[in-house]
Amino acid sequence: MDTKPQALLQAFTLGNLSIKNRIVMAPMTRSRADNPDKAPTNLHVEYYKQRAGAGLIITEGTQVSERGIGYVNTPGIHTAKQVEGWEKVTEAVHEKDGKIFMQLWHVGRISHPKFHNGEKPLAPSAINPNEKVYTPEGFEKTVDPKEMSIQEIQETIQEFKHAAQMAKDAGFDGIEIHSSNGYLFHQFFNKNANIRTDDYGGNIPNRARFFFDVLEAVSEVWPENQIGCRFNPSLHKSFGITASEESIPTFDYIIEKLNAYDLAYIHLSEPFTDVSEIPYLETEIARHYRKIYKGTLMINAGFDRESGNKVIEDGDADLVSYAKWFISNPDLPERFKNKWPLAEYDEDTFYTTGKKGYIDYPPYKE
Repeated sequence: MDTKPQALLQAFTLGNLSIKNRIVMAPMTRSRADNPDKAPTNLHVEYYKQRAGAGLIITEGTQVSERGIGYVNTPGIHTAKQVEGWEKVTEAVHEKDGKIFMQLWHVGRISHPKFHNGEKPLAPSAINPNEKVYTPEGFEKTVDPKEMSIQEIQETIQEFKHAAQMAKDAGFDGIEIHSSNGYLFHQFFNKNANIRTDDYGGNIPNRARFFFDVLEAVSEVWPENQIGCRFNPSLHKSFGITASEESIPTFDYIIEKLNAYDLAYIHLSEPFTDVSEIPYLETEIARHYRKIYKGTLMINAGFDRESGNKVIEDGDADLVSYAKWFISNPDLPERFKNKWPLAEYDEDTFYTTGKKGYIDYPPYKE
């Protein structure tokens, strides 16, 4: 019988926090904020409380302003009502000895005028991502977005700073900048989405500038070691992003530059699709960036108990984040610890409203 202690179950020092294990609940859109305030409800409180056994919870993407919205029923963090709702969540998680970061989110062009009183969504350049988004009327095709003016870029930086302060007011342990998965920051990074010719476009440092401007702004609110950042370097043909031969060099530049900051972690995703035939993309993200990044590295996408333990044992990551398995297994760390079977998730209830498929997955009973 294998009695070797599991790497995933070891405690870890994350910035200024001690966390009880290396199992992280990944941010997941769940579309339960179905109220005019787009504020968390008692359902959110119960959902996050049930999962407080994670070493760290990262909330669902939470929009920093009305302009950041691109999905139905997603919560925000820019009004007093929203802070009030999130405060109940953080209290519930802390009562169960959990730690929780808020993921700050702006979708950019992955949106629709129906979310913005008929106005076009903002993006680095007026290039349609050619995706479908779910609006209050059902699925709709994206449109050509509005190229952000320098003033709108500066306003958006301030929106992130304001949201970072609101997250602090709501009692979070830290924040994660959602600079991944084809949303606003990723649009700036990607040369097929950003064809600007000013200080925010063109070469790699310019395309990364908006991200670093936001990082500097939120660092005025939070100590660097309570800030995480999320990236998906080999994202291709997904979320409107078409990778290029500059994709990996762009993320190499950003992640190398982040060594100068004392961040809580960087949170990376393994490729969402098979990129093994694309010579300029990386197939093993944790392994590649472990050589570049000197701080705490969190890895995501497709891990189970065995592969999660192995990536830490191999030294390629410090923390592993789990998404879908945390939906159907609120007690995931306990199940890993005892090698109990995992409950299957129901994808039909990922983005619906109400309790079903949200807070009604039971903990394991032997």
